[in-house]
Amino acid sequence: MPRPVTPQIAVDAIIEMTDREDRPIVLIERKNPPYGWAIPGGFVDVGETVEHACRREMLEETSLQVALTALFGVYSDPARDRRGHTVSVIYTATASGEPQAADDAATLALFDPANIEVELAFDHADILRDYLHYRRTGELPKPL
Repeated sequence: MPRPVTPQIAVDAIIEMTDREDRPIVLIERKNPPYGWAIPGGFVDVGETVEHACRREMLEETSLQVALTALFGVYSDPARDRRGHTVSVIYTATASGEPQAADDAATLALFDPANIEVELAFDHADILRDYLHYRRTGELPKPL
């Protein structure tokens, strides 16, 4: 039987900086297309768990050791990434220290999740809208 063709799997983490009073989140500006600002993340390697991939990607892109705090959601709209069908597993995470852009991140910045005024890549504006609701109410996004 032929192997099925399936979407690629990515992981992203909404990192709250716990050593700052207002707990801003980390966003990266992408070095590669599609350009724009994004939640840090990347693809899961074969033989790797999604949790390990998430911690690895956060370290590679932000230079932060993160603690994953919750599985926030899974975003799977086939049109969410113009490069092809990608399913993204989104975590919330915490970190402290000084983030530094590396790997696929051209730069990074800390943002108040209620006041993000940059162009976001992929469906990250929707994800962060869901996250802001979660941060205000404690309610996770509802599956569609």
